[in-house]
Amino acid sequence: MRDVFQHEMREVQDRLVEIAELVVVSIRNATAAFNESNVSLADTVIQNDQKIDALTVVLDELSIQILARQNPVARDLRIVVSALRISASLERMGDIAEHIAQLARYRFPDKVVPKSLRETFAEMGRLDVVIAEKLVDLLRTQDPRLADEIRDQDDDIDELHVSVFDKVLGETWKGGAVDTVDATLASRYHERFADHAVSIAKKVQYLVTGDWVPED
Repeated sequence: MRDVFQHEMREVQDRLVEIAELVVVSIRNATAAFNESNVSLADTVIQNDQKIDALTVVLDELSIQILARQNPVARDLRIVVSALRISASLERMGDIAEHIAQLARYRFPDKVVPKSLRETFAEMGRLDVVIAEKLVDLLRTQDPRLADEIRDQDDDIDELHVSVFDKVLGETWKGGAVDTVDATLASRYHERFADHAVSIAKKVQYLVTGDWVPED
């Protein structure tokens, strides 16, 4: 029974990594679709989200079965409960990538944001991809240093997010109502994507070190 339990615990970790890898693909394609006005990539992201959702359901069912059958305690219990919470955050990250892709699709063949903001969004997208890639490595290796790096890069995205609002609320902003709404929505999506990664990183760091970093 112990061997079965350990196998199931390894499967939980493997499934988390698998979902996180799909999230990387989604955010990479979503940000490319957004910045390049690529409707084909946008459609790929939208379709891919269904697979992320399905894998999340399978992982949640496995975690619940472990709780019911194996009655884990101490660290094993924390791992299983954390897996349920992490899978929810990964599913939400996939949804956010889909939202970014949908913006690109709705505005095709035009680009979503005016030229004055494109460099900012390109950098936000780049950082989101880097964070997602580091999240995969964190879930695979549980290296707490990666959690610190994810939080640092989230700070960079937060600064860019603020700069977008400063731009659209400034006196020199020449965008129309649609441009303003698109820019603020897109900036919020990029920022929230990174926030979910930070939330996952804190949970993994707690499992490894026993030190809980409070949510902001």
